[in-house]
Amino acid sequence: ISNSFIEIPHSSPIKLKPAKLFTSNNGTDNSGVVGKASASEFSADIGDVLGDVTIFTAADQPVFLKDLWDQNQGIAVVALLRHFGCPCCWELALGLEEAKARFESAGVKLIAIGVGTPNKARLLAERLPFPMDCLYADPNREAYDILGLYYGFGRTFFNPASTKVFSRFESLQEAVKNYTIEATPDETSSVLQEGGMFVFKGKQLLYAHKDEGTGDHAPLDQVFDICCKVPA
Repeated sequence: ISNSFIEIPHSSPIKLKPAKLFTSNNGTDNSGVVGKASASEFSADIGDVLGDVTIFTAADQPVFLKDLWDQNQGIAVVALLRHFGCPCCWELALGLEEAKARFESAGVKLIAIGVGTPNKARLLAERLPFPMDCLYADPNREAYDILGLYYGFGRTFFNPASTKVFSRFESLQEAVKNYTIEATPDETSSVLQEGGMFVFKGKQLLYAHKDEGTGDHAPLDQVFDICCKVPA
C-alpha cells in the first residue's frame, strides 16, 4: 500500500475554515450516547436540523436526510466518511458493506455519506465495490458542520488518534486494491474534513462518535450493540 492517504492534492491552495468543536467525552454508556461526544453536546432538535439538510444520491439526485429513514421509530446508522478519496474511508466503507446484512437483519438502516460530488461517490461505489443505494454525497459539508465534526490540518495529519490505522494495515490494504486518487474532491480544502458515526431512532440521537483524527473510526461491533439495545 502506498502512503497516498497522507498526501494532499496540490492543484489549489488549502483554505481553512473554523471547525465547530465540542468537548470530548471518552466514557462509554450503552444506555445513551456513547463515544467521543455526549448527548448534552447536541441540541434536542439535532434530528430536525440534520433532517433538513439536502444531500445527493450517487446518481446525482437531491434528497433530504430525513427522507432516508422512518423519522418516528426507524433506527439508522449514519456514517460520515472524510471524503471519497480517503483510503481510510475506503476501509470503513468496506467494513460497512460487509456488515450491511447483519445490521439490516436487526432492522437497522445503514447510510454512508462522504464529502465530494456524486461522481466521486460513484468511483468509490464501483471500484470498492459499495452499494450505491446506501451512499450519498455532501459536497458542501453541511451535515458535517451541523454535527460539529472536526476539521483542520492538524486533525487530519498529526492527531495521535490516527496512529491506530497502522494496527489495521491488512484491512486497509484489502480495501484499497482498486483505489483511485481520482475520487478525491476537486475542492482541495475538503481533504481536511474528519468524519464520524451516529445512531438515530427516528429523530432522537442515541450514539455519537466524532473521529478525533484520520482513521479514528467507531468500532462497528459497538455500534451494532447500541442498535440492538435500543428500547422498543
